[in-house]
Amino acid sequence: MTYRLPLTLLAGACLALSACQRDAGPAAAPEVPKNETADQFIERVNTEYRALYPETTAAQWLSSTYINDDSQLLAARGSERWLTKLNGWIEQSRRHEGQRMSADSARGLHLLKLKTAMPAPQDTEKLSELTRIATRLEGLYGAGSYCDGEGDRRRCRQLGELEDVLRSERDYDVQLDAWQGWHGIAQPMRQDYTRFVSLVNEGARDMGFADAGEMWRSGYDMSPVELSAETDRLWTQVKPLYDQLHCYARARLEARYPGQGSVDGLLPAHLMGNMWQQDWSNLWDILAPYTNAGSLDVGAALQRQYRLAYERRLAALNTLPEPPALAEEERTAHLATATNMTRRAEDFYTSLGLPQLPDAFWQNSQLIKPRDRDVVCHASAWSMDLDDDVRIKMCIRPNEEDFTTIYHELGHIYYYLAQQHQPPLFQEGAHDGFHEAIGDTIVLAMTPGYLASIDLVDTPQQSQAALINSQMRMALAKVAFLPFGLMIDRWRWGVFDGSITEDNYNAAWWALKARYQGVAPVAPRGEEFFDAGAKYHVPGNTPYTRYFLAHILQFQFYKALCDAAGHDGPLYDCSFYGSEAAGEKLWTMLGQGASQPWQATLQEMTGSDRMDGEALLEYFAPLQDWLKAQNEGQSCGWSSTAGGPGGAGLH
Repeated sequence: MTYRLPLTLLAGACLALSACQRDAGPAAAPEVPKNETADQFIERVNTEYRALYPETTAAQWLSSTYINDDSQLLAARGSERWLTKLNGWIEQSRRHEGQRMSADSARGLHLLKLKTAMPAPQDTEKLSELTRIATRLEGLYGAGSYCDGEGDRRRCRQLGELEDVLRSERDYDVQLDAWQGWHGIAQPMRQDYTRFVSLVNEGARDMGFADAGEMWRSGYDMSPVELSAETDRLWTQVKPLYDQLHCYARARLEARYPGQGSVDGLLPAHLMGNMWQQDWSNLWDILAPYTNAGSLDVGAALQRQYRLAYERRLAALNTLPEPPALAEEERTAHLATATNMTRRAEDFYTSLGLPQLPDAFWQNSQLIKPRDRDVVCHASAWSMDLDDDVRIKMCIRPNEEDFTTIYHELGHIYYYLAQQHQPPLFQEGAHDGFHEAIGDTIVLAMTPGYLASIDLVDTPQQSQAALINSQMRMALAKVAFLPFGLMIDRWRWGVFDGSITEDNYNAAWWALKARYQGVAPVAPRGEEFFDAGAKYHVPGNTPYTRYFLAHILQFQFYKALCDAAGHDGPLYDCSFYGSEAAGEKLWTMLGQGASQPWQATLQEMTGSDRMDGEALLEYFAPLQDWLKAQNEGQSCGWSSTAGGPGGAGLH
């Protein structure tokens, strides 16, 4: 899941190097006006930014939804034009440092240097090489397939099908095959990624940063050192809750898979129901605390809705169609179900008084996977023109994970819509964690009562068992994610600063997985693999600390909106669905964009200018007490230096 402002997070996809060779350099930069003031410079940048935006975004959209050599060539060229333009603005901005200017212009100058996660070298040949590598990496991910079998038995499966195996299959070896199969697709990325790191580090140094990791950590209205310390502080707050959940999950897995449910105290990577172990919701059949405390199986309800839509279409035909027509009827029912799921998510936002999604959203979004081409299925939200052309790109399936992902992605969409009045340089989140937190704040309000009101679960029981089930359902997504939200950028920061070298990419990856998540592979993963590349955000070059911060912030936002809605009772029992007072507070915050330091925006929203895990701990207090009781007498914890068969640990 991610939001996609392509001029901010530019990295496209290029399948064939030969298709991306340069035959002409970027257009010459326009002459800089003489005696231009800082305020005039920022005004010009905003004007040029707005003009350049739609063309570049369209090329990126095309490269993600029609993966072929032609679309990747267009994306690479668009990336090159944008990065050349950005480098020019940054170079021009230096003449205005120290000048008198408005507060907005000063903030604009600061944000300008942070407008890409892919800093490009000033050298034009290296800049072009960077865009080719970046587009190729994302294309390799989007087109990745695991093929097995021979002859007529040969089959090739992409990520969605392999995720379905981990979601629903419980055979140990079948899960392991799917997990290893997907991670194998990243091996060809390793050499390109090494060169990519060298190039973005050079670009970051050209901008005055020590490396690309330091540049990323500079985007939080605090120093890079302060940001690192802040994430450590927040993790220390919430880690005891994760440790209890880990201990509980390990015991359940060891009971389900005797002798195979752990790896020296660490959770087996392929048994967690998720390709990256970042969300354990798919293990509900194993981890549900109580089996007779009311159904929370949202996925089963969505599947029933899909089957009903399909059966109704077939019944209307009065005859069974031929296989091609039958496949088309199935696809039509699939699209109708995905559209209904998206409409349901939209309804939550409009119930708060927020506007309906524009027509362009429904006309242009990719809701399901096309049958005729490769696409990047990783869910993302797009602002195409800094106006009403907003879209999501998903391959929606009728399951709970995708249902909640829609609510998440619409959080990005409403952020875009709320800040249209801001100049382009301010059309961002207060910081990137804010952008990721909005939709998840809405997900927190999807209480069992809300889900029952939209006919996805039974009327919730009022019992301690039902409460613990509800809390566990949310914790498997929210709490399980926390260490994963940290470890990806801990790995990349190390790669960028050179403390993790090319010859120990994989060992360092698995050492960090062990240290933070308590997860390990069950078979050796040597340096012939590049397992980091099996997670979209690495080849897609999307910073990841934002997701950890979002999982802290969303509980703070949730509590603030519950207060605005007049909720009286335990925090976990609040749904602000239908509260226009909560919606007004949310819309006001979204409209600020990046126009002021995030601390001021957070203060206006929550009454505090500090990110804090206390709201999360308040929300999960009943579950934490229950987990402590369940784990009593067990030997909880794991060795953070073992790392399993994947490699040595990091200290």
